[in-house]
Amino acid sequence: MSRNNTGRGRRRPQRRKDVLHTQGRHRAHDFRCVSCRLDVSLDAPGTAHRNHCPNCLASLHVDRRVPGDRAAECRGRMEALGLSARPDGEWMIIHQCASCDELSANRVAGDDNPLALLRLALRPLAAPKPTGRTLLAL
Repeated sequence: MSRNNTGRGRRRPQRRKDVLHTQGRHRAHDFRCVSCRLDVSLDAPGTAHRNHCPNCLASLHVDRRVPGDRAAECRGRMEALGLSARPDGEWMIIHQCASCDELSANRVAGDDNPLALLRLALRPLAAPKPTGRTLLAL
């Protein structure tokens, strides 16, 4: 017996989504994370251009050369690889694009998840690769 004959398998038509997308409501001042699906505000303490999720640290490849230019054509998913520190003590998240393999350094925001940052910082020590073993030997 086919599911379409019973009435249970038929799909209802989707309702219009204009409730969330009207002017000044949803997506005007936020974005949805490609990894954890959290709605993220564009306002970030400590940086002028929010470019990653404060929860999981994932990003999209949207900037080409200058932070905030939104000129990249790739639009691929950027995975957080590790952390780096500038000479002035500012921490940067190193992202790599899953589509084009480009690397970028993004400023850590004041509301980033401290546990996610700590996991990212400790990742080289937990890696079974030779680089992790070399760091442990130092």
